[in-house]
Amino acid sequence: MTGRPGRTGKSGSQAGAGDLLELVRSGRAVTRGALQQATGLSRATVGQRLDRLFRAGWLREGAGGPVDSPLGGRPSITLEFDDSHAVVLAADLDTRHARAAVLTLTGEILAEHAGTLLVEDGPDAVLGELGHWFAELLTKAGHGAEEVCGIGLAVPGPVDSETGRVVQPPIMPGWDGYDIRGRLSRALTDRTGAPAVPVLVDNDANLMAYGEQRSGYPDCTAFVLVKVSTGIGAGVVVGGSIYRGVDGGAGDIGHIRVGADALCRCGSYGCLAAVASGGAVARRLAASGVPAASGSDVRDLLAAGHPEAAALAREAGRQVGDVLATVVTLLNPGVLMIAGDLAGTPFLTGVRELLYQRALPRSTAHLDVVTSRLGERAGLIGAGALVVEHLYAPDRVEERLSEMGV
Repeated sequence: MTGRPGRTGKSGSQAGAGDLLELVRSGRAVTRGALQQATGLSRATVGQRLDRLFRAGWLREGAGGPVDSPLGGRPSITLEFDDSHAVVLAADLDTRHARAAVLTLTGEILAEHAGTLLVEDGPDAVLGELGHWFAELLTKAGHGAEEVCGIGLAVPGPVDSETGRVVQPPIMPGWDGYDIRGRLSRALTDRTGAPAVPVLVDNDANLMAYGEQRSGYPDCTAFVLVKVSTGIGAGVVVGGSIYRGVDGGAGDIGHIRVGADALCRCGSYGCLAAVASGGAVARRLAASGVPAASGSDVRDLLAAGHPEAAALAREAGRQVGDVLATVVTLLNPGVLMIAGDLAGTPFLTGVRELLYQRALPRSTAHLDVVTSRLGERAGLIGAGALVVEHLYAPDRVEERLSEMGV
């Protein structure tokens, strides 16, 4: 996982083992000498704090670096984050299907499974099934449950990041306020006997944006991803961090009113999702006699070159592009990424038509409008990254080392 947001580490005696690990993980200081220079710590103190990280199994020595002195001498030994000491579990829920994986701490997918999973069946059943998937994936990846350090979960609804609970989700009946973290942790324990692990939950568009920005656009300081599937949502990454708003509701552009009279699943009329989502396009196709029940059905029709599906997707893109002109004017992003079931040429063409027509040239002069690079794995990569950044943040590192007695 690359492209972490830069942190201003503590200096002098305040810099702990967690700060040194962050400097190594970010690549800003990867030798003992560089760590001394970055923190102002003495050689002995750096050595003591690195020793804690070596004993925890979180650091390892790499190859020797270049010799900086013109007089020659021994090369400096580089330090590396050891991603082999643990694995992360991640899952990405959509309304009708899900994807789960085992990942390394640096974001490599070791084993993966996708299948039908209906979010409307409720959290107890869905999260219990994910526990079953995780157990099988660990066996497939050749890792024990005791190696799991955390679980990341992407869900298609607004999430209070402090509690990990979804808040009044329009398309997740029965999930409002449910203890997702506790249930998913128990599901893994029930299937594997492993001890409880931290569970982090976030909105799917947020985690897709996080995964895409970190892996493909680490230098982009304002990044927007719009997911158009059954519904429509946006994830925003600013300064390397997910922007969630005050209670997790940021990016819910699918419920911006666009003046239409269509009834949305949230109960209101005229929402963008009611007229321009994959579900809305599917309903229009079905009304004209084309078999389509969901955004994934529309995706399949687009892949097959179905002309009516392409025309409706382009029209939906224009409607979304009209709204995105305001989003781009407000946030001035460097990258606007379109993802989800409708993220193909017809929809993207429609977005560009209205976006460049309605937004001021100043707002789009340095804007790249692109489609997803990670595809259906974006949410998994983002969920895994969220767990790793939480567990290996400097303050959390200090807590974990103390808990380990290191």
